[in-house]
Amino acid sequence: MKADKKDATVIPHLMALLSRSRYTQEYICQIFSHCCKLRHWHSCGFKSSPQPLLCANGPDHQTILFNHGAVQNIAHLLVSTSYKVQMQALKCFSVLAFENPQVSMTLVNVLVDGELLPQIFVKMLQRDKPIEMQLTSAKCLTYMCRAGAIRTDDNCIVLKTLPCLVRMCSKERLLEERVEGAETLAYLIETDVELQRIASITDHLIAMLADYFKYPSSVSAITDIKRLDHDLKHAHELRQAAFKLYASLGANDEDIRKKIIETENMMDRIVNGLSESSIKVRLAAVRCLHSLSRSVQQLRTSFQDHAVWKPLMKVLQNAPDEILVVASSTLCNLLLEFSPSKEPILESGAVELLCSLTQSENLALRVNGIWALMNMAFQAEQKIKSDILRGLSTEQLFQLLSDSDVNVLMKTLGLLRNLLSTRPHIDHIMSSHGKQIMQAVTLILEGEHNIEVKEQTLCILANIADGTTAKELIMTNDDILQKIKYYMSHSNAKLQLAAMFCISNLVWNEEEGSQERQDKLRDMGIVDILHKLSQSSDPNLCDKAKTALQQYLA
Repeated sequence: MKADKKDATVIPHLMALLSRSRYTQEYICQIFSHCCKLRHWHSCGFKSSPQPLLCANGPDHQTILFNHGAVQNIAHLLVSTSYKVQMQALKCFSVLAFENPQVSMTLVNVLVDGELLPQIFVKMLQRDKPIEMQLTSAKCLTYMCRAGAIRTDDNCIVLKTLPCLVRMCSKERLLEERVEGAETLAYLIETDVELQRIASITDHLIAMLADYFKYPSSVSAITDIKRLDHDLKHAHELRQAAFKLYASLGANDEDIRKKIIETENMMDRIVNGLSESSIKVRLAAVRCLHSLSRSVQQLRTSFQDHAVWKPLMKVLQNAPDEILVVASSTLCNLLLEFSPSKEPILESGAVELLCSLTQSENLALRVNGIWALMNMAFQAEQKIKSDILRGLSTEQLFQLLSDSDVNVLMKTLGLLRNLLSTRPHIDHIMSSHGKQIMQAVTLILEGEHNIEVKEQTLCILANIADGTTAKELIMTNDDILQKIKYYMSHSNAKLQLAAMFCISNLVWNEEEGSQERQDKLRDMGIVDILHKLSQSSDPNLCDKAKTALQQYLA
């Protein structure tokens, strides 16, 4: 059914047929479900919401059906005497509610025979109901919760939906049910810390998931070829579902991550998952690794013991974008200065790889590429900093500094700030790239940018002002000096403070040439502004101004 003019007659016609018989009810609900059917959700590796893989026009069809009164017309079918009709109506609601706040908010208030829909869904997920019904009702409540229509601390989620989905993960359930249960649970708890904690201590879930990796069981023990075939088919899906759920469970809590990693052979399983033939399993394994890599403790221990960086660097070669995004996010964490993996990653050609990511058309990859370089440059040796600048090229640096996305811009400024730290490095870099860097700084301070961007840029100037020879690039640039003066009197205290750091570093009297610099800045009226600021009600500004004035008196 395409979202075109035909819908104007087709949908009302099908709605009218709903009252004909239970067969028309069953099949029409099936048609509607199929129109906006979702295949699976997957997360793109950010903390934001997962991206649904919808058939073409999925969201459009949700809206079209909603606008044609699908909710009201289908709701009463949930109390039909026919189980098949009930099930098709339930499935219809699950696909209508997925990632759709408008539909979900409406569903919460729909009454059927005097009962609200969420209450009907809760009845349908009780243990005495068929498994298919329990699972689908749990999905409806999950999707309504994720769309913001039901609170995450509501009893129907905490005491009913979550335990039902954990039950679906148990050994007693069919493999298909275990996959669906784990995937839905992973989606339910993905962004909520409290639900992650509750799930982690429900029915030994973390240990229960370890079982997902045991299919197919040894071939010799299975004489039934059909059964083996079935197990093989589901083995990938089980591993994918387990990795997804582990990723959601470990997203925020250090203790949960520790429990996951201590589960039998977990790190080996993740490492193996990174080289699986199935792209879905690879993606889920990388997501799981990304989630666990948020732990400082694990980066220093398990990640190091299993040399996780090796398979990760391999994954980053020629991977599809969706895997690249999550893998490069993970690499950002492995490149933090306290991570023992940082050195070997650098030696294995990471600079070149990350510089190439910054040229990607995919925004998430550009952000991750520059973010990882920023982490890499933090407190790094001069050689690494030079390699980064060489790998990026001045042209690419300018490209990133004029990127329309504020995240890319902020991370690039963060990279520059990390490159321009410690005096010898500042002088060395400014001697070869000074002209271009000053040009970039000027452009940003003149442009239409938010406070954070301007503050970060002034901090870069303060770092340059701390150089021995580099500070002359500021002192000989009247345009920049006027900008610093302007920001000292800005209405925003953060920008004033950042500008003051520049001045403090320029007037520091223990350094060669300080007298000339002080005189020039006095002639520009800087001392008058410092006197004003030393009376400021902001203690930070007041202190900084007094410290700078003392340099003049010393």
